[in-house]
Amino acid sequence: MIDAISQWGILLLLLLTGMETDLNLVRRVGRAAISVSLTGIAVPFAFGATLGWFLPESLLPSPDKRILTALFLGTALAISSIKIVAAIVREMNFMRRKLGQVIVASAIAEDTIGWVIIAVIFSLAEAGAINLANVAKSVIGTAAFLVASLTVGRRIVFYCIRWANDNFEGEFPVITTILVIMGAMAMTTYFIGVHTVLGAFVAGVLIGESPILTKHIDEQLRGLIMAFFMPVFFGVAGLSTDLTILKDPQLFALSLGLIAIASIGKFAGAFFGGEIGGLTRRESLALACGMNARGSTEVIVASIGLSMGALTQNLYTMIVVMAVTTTLIMPPMLRWGLSRVPITKSEKRRLEREEIESKGFVPNLERILLAVDDSANGRFASRLAGLLAGPRGISITVLPLAADSGQRPARQLEDDVANPKDENGATAKAQENVRVAAEEGKKIQSEEEKPIGVDVIVRTVDAAGGSGGAAVAREAAKGYDLLFVGLEKMHAKNGQFDPSISHVVRTFDGPLAIVVAHLDHLIGPARSSFRILVPVTGTETTRRAAEVAITIARVVNAPVTALYVSNVRSSPRRQYNQRMRALPHEQAILRNIVELADQYDVEIKTTMRAGVAPEDAILTEVKRNKHDLIVLGVNRRTGEQLFFGDTARAVLDKAPASILFLAT
Repeated sequence: MIDAISQWGILLLLLLTGMETDLNLVRRVGRAAISVSLTGIAVPFAFGATLGWFLPESLLPSPDKRILTALFLGTALAISSIKIVAAIVREMNFMRRKLGQVIVASAIAEDTIGWVIIAVIFSLAEAGAINLANVAKSVIGTAAFLVASLTVGRRIVFYCIRWANDNFEGEFPVITTILVIMGAMAMTTYFIGVHTVLGAFVAGVLIGESPILTKHIDEQLRGLIMAFFMPVFFGVAGLSTDLTILKDPQLFALSLGLIAIASIGKFAGAFFGGEIGGLTRRESLALACGMNARGSTEVIVASIGLSMGALTQNLYTMIVVMAVTTTLIMPPMLRWGLSRVPITKSEKRRLEREEIESKGFVPNLERILLAVDDSANGRFASRLAGLLAGPRGISITVLPLAADSGQRPARQLEDDVANPKDENGATAKAQENVRVAAEEGKKIQSEEEKPIGVDVIVRTVDAAGGSGGAAVAREAAKGYDLLFVGLEKMHAKNGQFDPSISHVVRTFDGPLAIVVAHLDHLIGPARSSFRILVPVTGTETTRRAAEVAITIARVVNAPVTALYVSNVRSSPRRQYNQRMRALPHEQAILRNIVELADQYDVEIKTTMRAGVAPEDAILTEVKRNKHDLIVLGVNRRTGEQLFFGDTARAVLDKAPASILFLAT
């Protein structure tokens, strides 16, 4: 029973490793990662295979398995540990440096190649003989599995996770679905004659790329594996390790030789790969130091070799000792190597931007819920949502409401059923608006990154559970970071929102984006231009609004103005004195917004107004400089009706420009 839990633990560890495998990272650093991974595999593999060919027969399972042992030993020496390498690079704050990305990407590529090789070797061991037919069968079967997984399999995995998320309450059904997917793919590799670890690893890669997988689900799954299955596996691995064999001088010398050969082979392969990949001598040296860690990955490899009969108990112990030793040696060597690599100006600028992003609002959005109808305002809201999601590939779920679904009195909405014809029309048009806007956003994704597609999911109102507010409530329970709302009738008299809007948003506890279009944005919502005004006061709410305004402006290349309003009402002389005292504070707030815009190469103007009410300052600025979109950060007030305060009410009632209310 313990062994069964241990074997299941191996699959879960490979699932976790796959989920940590960022294929986009490998694509970003491209040439260097590929050259390092190829030479970093080939050189130590040749060293290990040569060593295995000359091993004394006492360390072989049987004389006729020398080739199998040599191949497996070569693979064991060639593979690195993603977990150890990534942990050390992250601890040294090098993860976002280009060299750190090359190191981690190379470890990912090496790991992937290594698991494919192990799967092929396992199939050869199962065949009982090594010949051209067996090799061809294993290679073709593995290649077919990988191609199918990365094409059709990717879509199936995404659909299964999405289906579990959409049809069950809570996050545990999603975790169960992930485990079922892993088991199915592991069994698929087993039936084609390849080791199950390859199926588990590829499943992890696909699951890690799923747009529905939230950080919380990832953490829960990780906690289950780390707290239970990992300790059981390493406990069993430790029971299989007999360190008393090192008392034998010959075996001790062989262990030292294995450590030396593994280190020299990996160091030489990675160093030459870095040189070929265009890295400097210092960068290649640091990279070579970092690739020598085997860690938990090596223990998994050794356990598989022991179970398939490619390793003896003594050779297994020697490999575990080598894994522990190289893992302990790597961190100080990597620290020494990285300390010799200076930071460039471009890297410094990028790191500063990413530091700001880590604390920002837009960079941490994962899923957006878009509730719109087929009106011009709904199409404009769809466009804004797409522009916001496009640069970062944020997943959007479209909840199309019928043209009148949001406009009836609240007491009638619960019993209404959306008109299927209207709903289908809204579905197609809203989805198309989002996709077109998202494509605009993709154009300004970082050149260092592979363009990320926006996953657009369409949910019918009936499937979401009722119409209007009931549909939003049911869909919101699945976990969203922002709700966009755009309906035909948005506001009533005296600057109040229409009661139906309150009904739609009342069950959503997260941030809201309420869109009210005017003028050109109603005439041509899909292609109209922007002149954006964002009022700021130094609060977190207005900073979030500035982030949204800058993101939209960056996509459509629109001018942005940040307006600070100092609401000082007193005598002219006292007003002047207060104004002078407040000036440094106001300038600091505006400077912070300018720095944020500079990180994204967005030109932004700043202006201040003193001695007037905020709503008057905003309206005056809109008319004076012909702004056509106001992005206003507001706070939601308690009550039955949706209310953002007197300033927001006045702007809603009197502003001639379109408005995006961003409420927290």
